[in-house]
Formats: sequence, C-alpha cells, structure tokens
Amino acid sequence: MAVDDLISHLDRSVSPAHSTAHSAGRLREAGFGEIAFDSWGASLPPRGFVRSAGLLLAWCGTGGPFRVVGAHTDSPTLRLKPRPDSGSHGWKQIAVEVYGGILNNSWLDRDLAVAGRLILDDGRTVLVDTEDPVARIPQLAVHLDREVNERGLVLDRQIHLSPVWGLGTSSPGDFLQLLAERADVKSTSISTHDLVMYDTTPARVLADGALLASGRLDNQVSCWAATSAIIDVARSGINENTFVIALFDHEEVGSESTHGAAGPQLDWLLRTLHGADEGSFRDRCAKSLCVSADNAHSVHPNYPERHEPGHRPIANGGPVIKSNANQRYATTAETAAMFEKACVSAGVPYQWFVSKNTMPCGSTIGPITSTRLGIPTVDVGVAQLSMHSAREMCGAHDPDLLVRALTAVGNL
Repeated sequence: MAVDDLISHLDRSVSPAHSTAHSAGRLREAGFGEIAFDSWGASLPPRGFVRSAGLLLAWCGTGGPFRVVGAHTDSPTLRLKPRPDSGSHGWKQIAVEVYGGILNNSWLDRDLAVAGRLILDDGRTVLVDTEDPVARIPQLAVHLDREVNERGLVLDRQIHLSPVWGLGTSSPGDFLQLLAERADVKSTSISTHDLVMYDTTPARVLADGALLASGRLDNQVSCWAATSAIIDVARSGINENTFVIALFDHEEVGSESTHGAAGPQLDWLLRTLHGADEGSFRDRCAKSLCVSADNAHSVHPNYPERHEPGHRPIANGGPVIKSNANQRYATTAETAAMFEKACVSAGVPYQWFVSKNTMPCGSTIGPITSTRLGIPTVDVGVAQLSMHSAREMCGAHDPDLLVRALTAVGNL
C-alpha cells in the first residue's frame, strides 16, 4: 500500500540528509544512476540524480519542455549548537537553536532523538541517528504555574526549550561522545556536525485508515510524492518531456543557501540537461511548468473562523491549489489550469486554498523558483492540520492522490 511506503519514508527521514539518502535508495532501485555532485560533466545520462546533504536533484528524459516538481527536505525543529553541552542545577542539558517557525509547546514532554551528519577531521561525512530517545524537554508542573491554563503557556526559546539528557555536570564533548558511539567513530575525530532533534513516535495511521499522524509531514509528504512520481514516469516509458524533481534544503528559513531554492543548483542542472544556446533555453523554460509541492492548511474544526469561507480544504479531498494575489504563492490562472488538467486526466479530485484577507499568508519555494528560472509555476500541496508542530496530521489517502497528479503533470 502507498501509505505503508510513505510511513517508511517518514520514519527514516529524520533529518534532511537522511531524507535524501532514503530517496536516493529508492531512485537507485528504480534504475536511476547517481552522478557525483562535484563532477556533473558536460552532459548527463537520460535518467539520474545528484545529491549533497539535504539537497537532491533527479531527472528523467532529455527532450520537450521541463516538468519540474520542487519540494523541501527540512522541517521546523531544534538544531544542536556547535558546542551542545550545557546544564544547570544538577541536570545535563543540550544547547539547541530554534530552526524555522516551530510551535514551541509541541516539543514539550516528548521523547526526543538526535539525527544528522557528523563531519570528521579527514573530510568524511557520517550519518548518525540515535533512534532511541536520548532527551526530553520537561514542562513545568501545573502546581508551580497555577494560571497556565487560563493565561496560556509562554515559553522563552533560550531558557525553556533546553532538553534534559542526564544527571550531573556537563563537560565539553560529553554529548558528542554519545553520538560518536552510535556512529561507531572516535569522538576525537568529529570536527563539526549538523544535527537536529526529532520526536521518536513513529508515523501512525488513525481513524480506521483515514488519517495519518507523523512528524515532518511538512514537507516529507511532498518529497516522497515527487520521488514516487518520477519513478512512475520513468517506468511508464513515456518521456516526451524532461521530468525533474528538486528536493531543496533550508526552505523553512528562507531558501537562501547553496542547497536552497534560491541557490544555483536547479538552474545549473536544467542548463546542463538543455545543452544549447541561451535563447533556446529561455524559450524552453517559458514552455515548461514547475509544481511547487508544499503542504496546505486544512480547515480546522475548532478554529473555522481562521479560514476563508469559500476556500476550506478538507483532508482526503485531493491536492490543494494554493493561490495568493500578492504572489506569496506563484500560482497563476494558466498554471492552475494546467494542474487542474493533470488532475482530471489522472481522475484525482482537487481543492483550492486562499487565505483570509485578515490573515497573513505564508510562502513556498514557488515564487523563488519562478523568479530565478522564468518557469511558470503552480503551488500545490496536501491538506494538513498542526503545521509546524512536532507532530502533524493529514489525510491518509491524499499523498497517493498527489503522486497520481504529479505523474500526470510529467506527461502533460
């Protein structure tokens, strides 16, 4: 079942680098060849991929317009600071930095593990995942904060979000020693690291199979769907277009990095695949389509007043087309019509999301990609609740509907 495959992806994609590693494995099994990230060369094979840390680019086909699906591998989380050992009053703690727009309270009283990359002094990169919980952010007991339920919980991100991981006094290198043991390397060989925390509760299907709860639904659902779609297109043998997926890092903090959507990597890939003069490349981009796939807000049954009355997506109602007059989403009338056509051809229902005029709208990689490349873009995504929480929820059937729609986009 598709949802089982998605659950496997969610449980393994505990950091951006783990996400691209898992997607790379799926692509290899489907016959895609991996090209070294630092040696693309002058030409590329008809089917392949490159990756580096939390970035993965894959392609299928060499002719016709580009059909690009963009998503992002990062999620709001707590990142370990370069010197993670801290503590006070007899407790060992971990120094963390808030990454992206987390819901602070959702990280309290959860069993937390650590995952990411260790950079060794010989230049090698090693993935590490404690898998078992190693820390917890304990909430203050209600007995010591009697008005919390009436006043609301107020958290200082510097003081109140420091995870506890043991008793005693922390010494420099203590926590990295634990990670070194899990990664089977010497702690003295660790030069730097790129590590995040995650809730160890596995992804679960709820409500007799109707709902899916997990960490990192935003935006691992789209990463999984994009990878599934390019594999389906490759297996179909229909390559009239050049299908490309771009799984970027750092979307949650603005995308401005070498591995983010504002960086040059997708531009370089498309130019290498095109392999011709600048004028024909511009023409090809103008005839192409980019689908920016990032989850959307489902109508919340407890807060319906926060949603625009005529545009309230519901779980398992199909992919959501996201529109914003102020270009926070890149959707245009023309690109929306193309995505609608793909949905109809795939027999997939679709929905619309528009924010209330009194409610600020978020953004995606869509406007960035469209601006950088001049490729017409549509913003879409699976409807979900609890966005940016440590644990989120969506319809269990929507991810597969998104795969079917994206696969149809590849053959438009």
